[in-house]
Amino acid sequence: MARRSSKNQARRNGGSGIPGWIWLLVGLLGGLVIAAVLFLRGQWRDVDSLLPQPNPEARAPSASEQPVAQDAPEPKKPKYDFYDVLRDKEVIIPDAELSAQARAEADAPSETPAPEATDGPRYLIQAGAFRSSADAEALKARIALTGEVARVESAEIQGGTIYRVRLGPYPNASTLAAAKQALGNHGIEAVAIRAQ
Repeated sequence: MARRSSKNQARRNGGSGIPGWIWLLVGLLGGLVIAAVLFLRGQWRDVDSLLPQPNPEARAPSASEQPVAQDAPEPKKPKYDFYDVLRDKEVIIPDAELSAQARAEADAPSETPAPEATDGPRYLIQAGAFRSSADAEALKARIALTGEVARVESAEIQGGTIYRVRLGPYPNASTLAAAKQALGNHGIEAVAIRAQ
């Protein structure tokens, strides 16, 4: 059977203290007293003093005066475009020219041997150029997922290192066009290049 607690224990746990509603009333009255003091001192009426005030003596600058605040100069953007890299040794092949050249190779008589990769121009694909080698390696990995093999080449351009992601060399325009199409099917934009 459960034992009944005595009345003394109930008094020890707060039975003889001040009720909570009295504490609530004391808190509300204290807040009202503080608000009344602030109101009477006029601090609530000075809300406008916190806002910026116009200067009645200010004048607009004339056309000959320089403005007080000048625009910050626009940061220099690098004028690097990977299409311009080694322009003397490499020529970008437009898509129309590449497809026309691939058709011409396909229509050529089969008796003529295909040109060797060492003879004449080399055909390459450049999938990107980056200032960060990590970005270039990430693109190389994406290309590897398509089944193509890419490499990262570094070049010194305008005092900085550029990391180019390249594929090839390809023996002719037909294989170059097929590889470029495979990259395009996987959402990777690339540029066909004829290197001398």
